Amino acid sequence: MGSPMSENLIKAGYDVTGFTLEQEKLDRLAAAGGTVAGSVAEAVRNADVIITMVPASPQVEAVAYGPDGVLENARPGALLIDMSSITPQTSIDLAAAAGDKGIRVLDAPVSGGEAGAIEAVLSIMVGGEQADFDAAKPVFEALGRTVVLCGPHGSGQTVKAANQLIVAVNIQACAEAVVFLEKSGVDLAAALDVLGGGLAGSTVLTRKKDNFLNRDFKPGFRIDLHHKDMGIVTDAARTVGAPLPVGAVVAQLVASLRAQGDGDLDHSALLRAVERLSGAQV
Repeated sequence: MGSPMSENLIKAGYDVTGFTLEQEKLDRLAAAGGTVAGSVAEAVRNADVIITMVPASPQVEAVAYGPDGVLENARPGALLIDMSSITPQTSIDLAAAAGDKGIRVLDAPVSGGEAGAIEAVLSIMVGGEQADFDAAKPVFEALGRTVVLCGPHGSGQTVKAANQLIVAVNIQACAEAVVFLEKSGVDLAAALDVLGGGLAGSTVLTRKKDNFLNRDFKPGFRIDLHHKDMGIVTDAARTVGAPLPVGAVVAQLVASLRAQGDGDLDHSALLRAVERLSGAQV
């Protein structure tokens, strides 16, 4: 998601310098008019705003800490916006460590998938100080449509965890409905159209309908990443004493799908798990 987000920042008039480990994405950044850096340290050294977008907490820590990391090379007063989906505690710890260096931090995970990133219509849930949020608002508005400060550091990650819980349960319900409809001999395309127009309609159903119809599971958001996110939400919920009876079941179904070798597929591939349970050879 980082590539289209970078491109939207360039379109909005920002000077964007970027670094990643994937050469093709560096080439893409250069083609879009951005500047390619040779390291994290080089990318952040003169930046007013630093955005990180990596898969999980270990990668955030690898980018942020150490002699070549963000905290040792960003200038005091810089604003670090971490848009990765990680544990709330990782965000809280990062904000504290950055504060010791005079660096401001917002946790700002997003929802909307690759399509939302391309279209600049992401939902951005933010944790941190109001003044920092206000300063970052123009940047967020270049990337998303719904931008909300949810509370202190870590709050954005907590809301993102809840988002991933809702999305996973919703995909699972849609997948079960698809198998039920097909086994009942109903015109699936017609059924999904009418369901999408009623109370059963959802962003998940709208965005994933073609995945279900065409069995197209090219990844927009991979099962591997949703597995990681379900681990975050179940752990965070356990910490605060919030039961997740349905979420826990779906988390196990996601884990099962990953164990069967489908981790690189889009999370709409939960349909494959339901098909296997129904006796289909997938």
